[in-house]
Amino acid sequence: MEEFAQAVGLSRPTVSKFFQDPMSVRPKTRARIEAVLKKSGFRPNLFAVNLNRRRSKIIGLIIPDPTDPFYMTLAQRVETEATNAGYLALVLSSNGRPEIEARAIETITALNVAGALIAPLGETSHRAQLKSLARETPLIFVDAPLDEDGPFVGTDNHQTIPLITEYLCRSGEPPTYLEMPRTNRNSSDRRAAYTATMDRLGLEPCYAGVPASDWDFERVAFEETARILREGGFATRTVLCPNDRMALGVLAAMYEAGLKVGYGPDCDYRVAGHDNQRFSAYTAPPLTTVAQDCDEMGRVAVRMLLDHIAGDDQVAGGQKILLAGALVLRKSA
Repeated sequence: MEEFAQAVGLSRPTVSKFFQDPMSVRPKTRARIEAVLKKSGFRPNLFAVNLNRRRSKIIGLIIPDPTDPFYMTLAQRVETEATNAGYLALVLSSNGRPEIEARAIETITALNVAGALIAPLGETSHRAQLKSLARETPLIFVDAPLDEDGPFVGTDNHQTIPLITEYLCRSGEPPTYLEMPRTNRNSSDRRAAYTATMDRLGLEPCYAGVPASDWDFERVAFEETARILREGGFATRTVLCPNDRMALGVLAAMYEAGLKVGYGPDCDYRVAGHDNQRFSAYTAPPLTTVAQDCDEMGRVAVRMLLDHIAGDDQVAGGQKILLAGALVLRKSA
């Protein structure tokens, strides 16, 4: 930067001001810098610049699975909102493994990020490391909380699961709940919400499958459904999946078994999910589910993080925002 400033014939603070916001310098100065930029090809090292700042213009985002449509959409919204606010979003993935999550946390700490959004692994997360990060860096948990402490933005499972459960009960046989792998807090929250809803309706909760600790939801659901069908089938003709990726595995296993899924007397089973991921409208048959507002989750999370960075005591004190979902009826149930 010093050498470039000398080449332009301007002070380093003026050149630095240009790189932070080109419109903040006079037009003649801007044209002068841009001419030398075009000739030299110089660009400042963004990460080095941020390491030198007391507070950088980078926001970190750690997600559990970069191939999951939900997290892909969330990351896209966070990047858009961060860019609009003048920040760079650095997206890292833990790939469902606690040791990779730990390295991702170390990376964003070393880069002196302004703040971070983290969708934690939950039961296998390095809690002490995350707590330490939260003491030094503004931090918001998204999608699933780490525990009862700390700011959080997510879906209200105790609104969405009752919504789909009640619909399934009044429109046909009560649902059997297919156990979700023990990944983050959503697995226990959604199970508890299903149990509470069935109890409130005066119905016996019914569970199927063996909980795993695996982020490969489609495979887990496919293998469990195939096993259950070989052993006589589900207890009821309706299956509720805690997420749409599991429903995809259930639909595939039922198709392989020659069963018909849908709403009607000629159908063997009804299948419903949760999330309304992008593929849900294009399964065979299209999947009845509950829509999470992923775009709104990303927008609210970035807004909360920026407030946290600015010193908002309410956010720092553990503000929690739970978003409602909407029932999406399709041919599977």
